Amino acid sequence: MSEILFTTRLYKARIAPQRDLEPTCLVIAAEDAAGRRWSRDHGYGGYTSYASLNDLTRRASIFADLERGIARHVAAFARELQFEMGGRKLKLDSLWINVMNRGAIHAPHIHPHSVISGTYYLTVPPSSGAIRFEDPRLGLMMAAPPRKKNARPENRSFVDVAPKPGMLLLWESWLRHGVEPNGARGQRVSISFNYSLD
Repeated sequence: MSEILFTTRLYKARIAPQRDLEPTCLVIAAEDAAGRRWSRDHGYGGYTSYASLNDLTRRASIFADLERGIARHVAAFARELQFEMGGRKLKLDSLWINVMNRGAIHAPHIHPHSVISGTYYLTVPPSSGAIRFEDPRLGLMMAAPPRKKNARPENRSFVDVAPKPGMLLLWESWLRHGVEPNGARGQRVSISFNYSLD
């Protein structure tokens, strides 16, 4: 008989999309010259406010409203993870807009110095690319044979999640992840964020 050890959790929820959120994101993307420049210089394949704007929740109340909804789920996920917080709280560290054009990818990465990270999806055309999570033990598997194509998700080396509008995903920030190529003609719009210990 076997048991599961060292579980990696992925939290999924739905937050009803606010009608004005996507247009607000696109207006900010059009006006944020520094963000467009950073995205171009770093081969982002679209636009991100990651390196240019750190005040979206103060800039537009619609982002503050969204963050309040996200925060409730972050608190629930932290309880599920059984963190011993020692009186400390998780606080929004950063929140940014992503607009991925056709062909754009986001290489695998982690979010250092954060506890919980996530993405909320606004516009997801068909074939616009899954988010791919990587087994954190992958570099230690040495002589392990490959997994069967129909292996259960907990036994796979990679798990792809096809996003949908209104979907909220949360994971621990050390979990390596990336975004597969956007094969759609339209843009995929999402909002990503990090929470750290206050």
